[in-house]
Amino acid sequence: MPTFYEKLALRWQKSNSLVCVGLDPDIQKLPDTVKGEKYPLFSFNRRIIDSTHEHVCCYKPQIAYYAAQRAEDELEMTFEYLNEHYPDIPHILDAKRGDIGSTAAMYAMEAFDRYGADAVTVNPYLGGDTMAPFLNYASKGVVVLCKTSNPGSGEFQMLKTGRQTLYQRIAHAAQHQWNTHQNILLVVGATYPENIAAVREIAPDIPFLVPGVGAQGGDPRAAVKAGLMKDGYGLIINSSRGIIYAGTGKDFAKAARHRTIALKEEVNGYRA
Repeated sequence: MPTFYEKLALRWQKSNSLVCVGLDPDIQKLPDTVKGEKYPLFSFNRRIIDSTHEHVCCYKPQIAYYAAQRAEDELEMTFEYLNEHYPDIPHILDAKRGDIGSTAAMYAMEAFDRYGADAVTVNPYLGGDTMAPFLNYASKGVVVLCKTSNPGSGEFQMLKTGRQTLYQRIAHAAQHQWNTHQNILLVVGATYPENIAAVREIAPDIPFLVPGVGAQGGDPRAAVKAGLMKDGYGLIINSSRGIIYAGTGKDFAKAARHRTIALKEEVNGYRA
């Protein structure tokens, strides 16, 4: 079985894309063409996936959109569909888990065994030992929150801890302490490109998940220039609402495809 890094590297090359589509379906925002179906969230996801798969490096469902709507079964169906029909495309369960070791072990089981995700987002606030249950799945990706994209992220992440800020300390620990299985990634938001550059300086070889492009207003050009690795890859640039809600009618999947291609071409222009 390939590791997450290996699967991601192959997909970057095959798709020539750094774009990740966030599968965050809200039943209130879905087109009428799928609202009446037995499994509306899954039906919506399936059509988005089928329309965009050629132009993405990754998919990222956010678990809250399923749990809040009592639709965890449709999240399972989404991962099963990806694994069956597009097994070469990596997928990340965005769950931001973080708890003491015994509970973290259950969260790791949830992500990797129940849902079959290739990677999961985790919160490092409780310390490195609480990430061990995730990191011990050596072939899976562990995506660590570092500098997030939300406006209030600096309230704690920018606090000085000696010579470094908290987010820089997290990046340093990821690079030099936690990444023994070469399966860590870091979350760094597109809304703060100067922080992306600072994290890249600390962690030159760790892939970044970059949220905040699209509805949150992050600048793709600045994110690419700040975070690209020397090989021209290294970034998973996520857009959720900006892609999946690009259209509202029966051609919503076609609109999502066009938006995905546009973002892919824009990002590739900056890579060049």
